[in-house]
Amino acid sequence: MNILIFYASYGGGHLNAAKSINECLQKSDNHLHVELIDCMKYINKTIEKFTTKAYTEMAKKAPWAWGRIYSDAQRGPLAHITSRSNKIMAIKLLKLLREKQPDLIISTHPFGSQMCSYLKRKGKIHAKIATIMTDFAPHDQWLVGSDFTDYYFVAHEHMKHYLIQKGIPFEHIFATGIPLSNRFLKSYNKEKILKELNLDSRKKTILFFGGGEFGLGKTRTIEIFENFVRYCSDMQMIAIAGKNEKMKNAFDKIISKYHRENSIALFEYTSQVPEFMSVSDLVVTKPGGLTTTESLASELPMVIINPIPGQEEENAEFLVENGIAIWIKKEDNVAEILKNLFSNPETLETMKQHTKKLAKLHSTQEICNILLNNQATH
Repeated sequence: MNILIFYASYGGGHLNAAKSINECLQKSDNHLHVELIDCMKYINKTIEKFTTKAYTEMAKKAPWAWGRIYSDAQRGPLAHITSRSNKIMAIKLLKLLREKQPDLIISTHPFGSQMCSYLKRKGKIHAKIATIMTDFAPHDQWLVGSDFTDYYFVAHEHMKHYLIQKGIPFEHIFATGIPLSNRFLKSYNKEKILKELNLDSRKKTILFFGGGEFGLGKTRTIEIFENFVRYCSDMQMIAIAGKNEKMKNAFDKIISKYHRENSIALFEYTSQVPEFMSVSDLVVTKPGGLTTTESLASELPMVIINPIPGQEEENAEFLVENGIAIWIKKEDNVAEILKNLFSNPETLETMKQHTKKLAKLHSTQEICNILLNNQATH
């Protein structure tokens, strides 16, 4: 069976979800031929480069503008422009589909689903189409071409109900959770990891993500970090600045200022997120779909900072409503929030219990099983 997995490089979540599915399928059956393709890059490298840079710059320098685009893309003229442009680009994608002859197309970005469902409607392709939604709140761009989409995989039951209300047959919708790397299913030696970081296994550990290479809300992030360093002196931290040297230098100065060198491990970049989450008691982060999925799988309460308006703010609202996260907003007094959070030892434990209700540890395997079993019966 030939399978194509489409993603697009707007934020890392779409690619990582696609990689997890690819890895799972490659291991599951020797008779599968699976390929991972950036559909936007294939169609036009110049457009892909321009739009990816535009997204990055907007998210970094004018997040309000991205929020407006995100909102307007649900309905009105922009929704039609997006759909129309995808139809034009779909013609280019058809060349690839005729060459590869896939039996199944999996997409972790709405653009891939839209283009393929358009081609299917026109009778140009006959493959089954599966859409994997990579956020905790629905957006109607995912549903364009839903009449020709065979599978929808969503993060939780509330999203499933939303799609049913939009007229999508319930038998096409599966609340499996967002694909998760199998590294989050492994057991790690907590004492060994903390010892390697020169940290104390008897203390509570906070994992702090600074926003990565985008440096989103840099000034506010540094202010929040300083509050954690100052007011959580009985705890230790693992701080990740991302590929952002300025952020790392700012963190370094704060650590020196409060003489916390022995209780804070600082990294510019790390590939050890599963390990670090496994030894932590709380994560401070932006609420991207993938990071949220990983935090839930690691049973970590969340403190949310700097969500991009649009899908991340909707993710934040969902997590707060479900008792998993506290959202530090622009006007909030950080010191006061931290005082309230840590004054009652039961607060973190209650938030941790709530993560278990939403965590979908075997999401990737479940998605692959559903797809392979259904394909086998057709």
